Amino acid sequence: MSALVIGLGNPGGEYRGTRHNAGWLALDQLESRGRFGRERREGPAKVREGAVDGYEVVTARPQTYMNVSGRAAVHLLRKYGLPAEDLIVVHDEVDLPLGRIRLKRGGGAAGQKGVLSIADSLRTQDFMRVRIGVSRPPDRDQMIDYVLDRFTPEERERLAAILPRAADAVMALVRDGLESAMTEYNRAPDN
Repeated sequence: MSALVIGLGNPGGEYRGTRHNAGWLALDQLESRGRFGRERREGPAKVREGAVDGYEVVTARPQTYMNVSGRAAVHLLRKYGLPAEDLIVVHDEVDLPLGRIRLKRGGGAAGQKGVLSIADSLRTQDFMRVRIGVSRPPDRDQMIDYVLDRFTPEERERLAAILPRAADAVMALVRDGLESAMTEYNRAPDN
């Protein structure tokens, strides 16, 4: 297998289209580019196995809430026999402006509970991340409501460009490796 890509989000219709589910939205975009089998349950996640541009890819959406996403990561890495450093996690990031993508390996979770859960469960922060900027609310006390709220109509228009770029970034990680992908995607999209 070439890649295991976990998109972070919360299950349930009430969370569909929320900022916190940006990881799931990016997986939708990635899956639209290839041939994937039917979604099936695999432990605490729903997975689809397929291929994009000749590379085998497994996409996974944990079916636990965000703050226990690590359960799915542990289960799936064991199932597919992969080390943590090969894992790609796609998630929302309030510390980045809407429209920015940042790739990195390791480092802190910056308050992102799903990333924190994965790092704690794997006992390492040494996995790759595709961080999708959703901006920060004006009032820090509103953070939880903000990330669990749906994107505004204006933000949804911007997402039409952001999500394909996030899917491109995932495939750059798979195809070219972290250093090359970071050079390409860690700059502003207008450059």
